[in-house]
Amino acid sequence: MTLAATAGLALPTPAMPAQQAMAKTQIYDPKKRKWVNYDSRKAREYYSRNKQQPPEAFRMQAVKFRTAEKAGTIIIDGNQHYLYLVQPGGQAIRYGIGVGRDGFGWAGIVRIGRMAEWPTWTPPAEMVARDEKARKWAAGMPGGPDNPLGARALYLYEGDEDTIYRIHGTPEPWTIGLDVSSGCIRMRNDDITDLHARIEVGAKVIVLMQGAALYKGV
Repeated sequence: MTLAATAGLALPTPAMPAQQAMAKTQIYDPKKRKWVNYDSRKAREYYSRNKQQPPEAFRMQAVKFRTAEKAGTIIIDGNQHYLYLVQPGGQAIRYGIGVGRDGFGWAGIVRIGRMAEWPTWTPPAEMVARDEKARKWAAGMPGGPDNPLGARALYLYEGDEDTIYRIHGTPEPWTIGLDVSSGCIRMRNDDITDLHARIEVGAKVIVLMQGAALYKGV
C-alpha cells in the first residue's frame, strides 16, 4: 500500500478538512481514499516493511513552491512535517522532518548561526533537570551514530543568541513525520547531510506551526 502525505502548507483544503489540518500527523491512503492517523506505532511498522524508508512523501524530493523568499532560505511547515529549501524558479527541495511534541512546538524567524559534522550533543539545563538520560551527558555526548544530533547539526540563532534549537539528524529515522522532539527539527541522517552541503551559515530559517509559541524576539 502506497501512502502519500499532504503537500503544501498547513491550510485546510477540500481534501483536508480544517479539523484534520490541526491534527498531529495524517497521511493519505489512496486505496481507502481517506486521511488516516500516523502515530509512532504505525511509523515503526511502515519503516520496517518498506526497506527502512518513511512514507514516500517524507523522502527528499523536488517540488513546486511559490514564495517571495530568496533561494537558500529554509521554510519549515511544522504541521505537515516538511522542511523546504527554496530553489530558483519556483522550486524547492522538500524533506520530511520530526518536530516538537506537545508543549515544545515553536514558530519564528531565525538564522543558521553555525554548523557541525557529527556534533557533540550537550543537553540544555532544562532537559538535564527533567530527563535522567540527558543528565548522564550533561557535560556533552561525543558525536557518533547513537548521538541524538545524528550526522549533522545546523544551530539556530536569533541575532547573535543561540536559541538552543537545532535542525539535526537522528539515530531514530522512523520518527520522521511525528511530533517527538523537545523543540528541535530532526531529519534522517542522509537528508541532513544533503541539506548541510547545500546551505550556508547565515541562511534565513522560517518556522511555521499552528498553535505554537512564538520564539522570543520575533
